Amino acid sequence: MATITAALVKELRDKTGAGMMDCKAALNENDGDMEAAIDWLRAKGLAKAAKKAGRVAAEGLIGLAGDDKEAAVVEVNSETDFVARNPSFQELVQTIAAAGPKAKGDLAALGAASYGKTKTNVAETLKEMVGSIGENMTLRRTAYLSAKDGVVANYMHNQAAPGLGKIGVIVALESTGDADALKAIGKQVAMHIAAASPQAVDTDSLDPEVVERERAVLTEQAKESGKPPEVVDKMVEGRLRKFYQDVVLLQQAFVHDPDNTVAKALEAAGKEAGAPIKITGFYRFALGEGIDKGESDFAAEVAAAASGS
Repeated sequence: MATITAALVKELRDKTGAGMMDCKAALNENDGDMEAAIDWLRAKGLAKAAKKAGRVAAEGLIGLAGDDKEAAVVEVNSETDFVARNPSFQELVQTIAAAGPKAKGDLAALGAASYGKTKTNVAETLKEMVGSIGENMTLRRTAYLSAKDGVVANYMHNQAAPGLGKIGVIVALESTGDADALKAIGKQVAMHIAAASPQAVDTDSLDPEVVERERAVLTEQAKESGKPPEVVDKMVEGRLRKFYQDVVLLQQAFVHDPDNTVAKALEAAGKEAGAPIKITGFYRFALGEGIDKGESDFAAEVAAAASGS
């Protein structure tokens, strides 16, 4: 009987993309013969992951999990929306999201976390799902927020199942005020963030490079007016204020009451709650944002499907 070393298991995993336990079983079944083990995995449909790994996964689901004091949001991608509607995939994302709060926003820690009550970790389970479903899937990102004094509110847009959807938001509100009042305004702010997609809580939190890039564009636009430099400067500052109103959460018009800003809404909610309310952070995950889906050659896809590749 051949000795199955960890290095041998890793080599088979790298070649096939199959799960660690499956690779170990394949080597044991074939007395350590690498090629035979590969064929064994292929015969069981477990060697698909490596082949699928290069394909773009831009569909999938956003998952949310947590409570009023802490919450995490995750994005798990698949190649098609058809798979995203698969109950097995939905259960996968829900289980991964449930492990999110303990990972505290660390993607590597989430991948290494136990998958539910099994002995397999999240990353291994995901690879096994790739093999069984036949599509590339990726655990793309995760984020975490907590509130010592206050609440963490959340909102899921286009909800496909409890805690699953296309746009997920978590937002932390710090306050010693009434918990129910905080939850109410927190839910409204989370919904606002989903709709308005702010870039930062306040102007100080904005990426300086984003501000400078916007300033440069606005300056060039103002110069085209032919106005004197001092007038151009005033024009730029005025347009920057408008930019802040578009991208800074506290300065945005509140979607639930457009006549007031989010800052004004929080001020009013703080009076009702009995203590000031401060937003300490938020995350908004929109499915597939920032993924380059590339150009699709439909004829080539049909031909590939027909050939079984």
